[in-house]
Amino acid sequence: MSPLELDFDSCYRAVSSRDARFDGRFYTAVTTTRIYCRPICPARTPSARNVRFYRHAASAEAAGFRPCKRCRPELSPGDPGWDVRGDLVGRALRLIDDGAADEQGVAGLAQRLHITERHLHRLFVTELGVGPLAVARTKRLLLAKQLLTETALPVTEVAFAAGFGSVRQFNATMRETYGFTPSELRATAGPRARNPEATKGTGAGGATLRLRLHRREPYDVDGVFAFLASRAIPGLEVADLTSYARAVPGGTITLTPRRDHIALDVSVADTRQLARVVARCRRLLDLDADPEAIAQALGPTSLGPLVAARPGLRVPGAFDGFELAVRAVVGQQISVAGARTLLGRIVARAAAPDGLFPTPARLLDTDLTGLGLTGRRIDTLKDLAARVAHGHIDLDGGQDPAEAVAELLEVRGIGPWTASYIALRALRDPDAWPTGDLVLNKRMAALGIPHDHIERWRPWRAYAALHLWSSS
Repeated sequence: MSPLELDFDSCYRAVSSRDARFDGRFYTAVTTTRIYCRPICPARTPSARNVRFYRHAASAEAAGFRPCKRCRPELSPGDPGWDVRGDLVGRALRLIDDGAADEQGVAGLAQRLHITERHLHRLFVTELGVGPLAVARTKRLLLAKQLLTETALPVTEVAFAAGFGSVRQFNATMRETYGFTPSELRATAGPRARNPEATKGTGAGGATLRLRLHRREPYDVDGVFAFLASRAIPGLEVADLTSYARAVPGGTITLTPRRDHIALDVSVADTRQLARVVARCRRLLDLDADPEAIAQALGPTSLGPLVAARPGLRVPGAFDGFELAVRAVVGQQISVAGARTLLGRIVARAAAPDGLFPTPARLLDTDLTGLGLTGRRIDTLKDLAARVAHGHIDLDGGQDPAEAVAELLEVRGIGPWTASYIALRALRDPDAWPTGDLVLNKRMAALGIPHDHIERWRPWRAYAALHLWSSS
């Protein structure tokens, strides 16, 4: 297979200078060693004649290259370009990260996107050089490699956590693709992976693991964690400037900022949930954004002073799309503190026994009267829950953002502001703009920014909104 069309000279310059801006955007494969690396690999830069560049790790692996043990491609941040495009391939990649291909197969993935399996395969081969099945397999292998390297989780558990159907399949796939078995990789890992005390059992029989979530720098840690802390729902989340914790399916997570990454402590009874947890934590913290591209677009505009004051500002996402939509509806025209109180009451009444935010079906069956919600607000929540439960609205990545917003606007009581806010945080649309937001209007007026400047901030209006909100 030929490498995908990438500008060779630009990529080689990035590799030669170990430019972190390109981490996750492409991978460098070396023909003499049959190894592929991140652009920031500290190893000696290979000769240009021995180098090939690939857009995705799966493309490099399909061409017969295996991941570098030194720079560890499994730690690369995601390519932010897919969020900007928001197209079918980008949405499919998000669903693969979320485990959709492992649970439903490629046919189920295509059905979720409302296209044929053949069309999905053709799009992937055009964009990435490999089909969705190869991408899903590489995701599984790289997660397994991280678990084998960073944790003491038994190899059997690693196999199932990474989405493999059996240990035999796991061993065979890793040997075929990487040239070594899981046990051989573990033997070369650091002391943490060899120390059984590094992974401790929980009371529910699960395991508490710590994984590193890498990010692009600069990263506005204080801004992200302050945003989440101010909106933490009582009974579901506990957050401050130094950590964020919440209930997730089958367990709990805690996110703690470190010098160059985010530490994820996850305790789940079923380790098969790990891939989904990792993907959703990355979106929650907006770890894959491109701060330089955003600063280059917004810096020369009327937002310049705000951008300079908050380098690396992020748009906090959502762990669950429906949960975020409920937050947006409850938060209409009331304070953040007031919304937290009402959401805490909803969780106290409607949450599942494991403390999770109520599913659409559970919210439909719950009596929401007497919680301080107006009758109209309750009707909006019920209508929203019904449409999500019946598959008319997909808030976790499968639906085109514009289509999802159009469907949201059909819900009684959801207007442009609410739909745009959901698009901004749940649908990860970097150009979403909360139309009619009073705080944004006041901040723009105070800074003397005319409303026609909003169009100048495309395609990063969501980040423009966060700059304005955080400046108040």
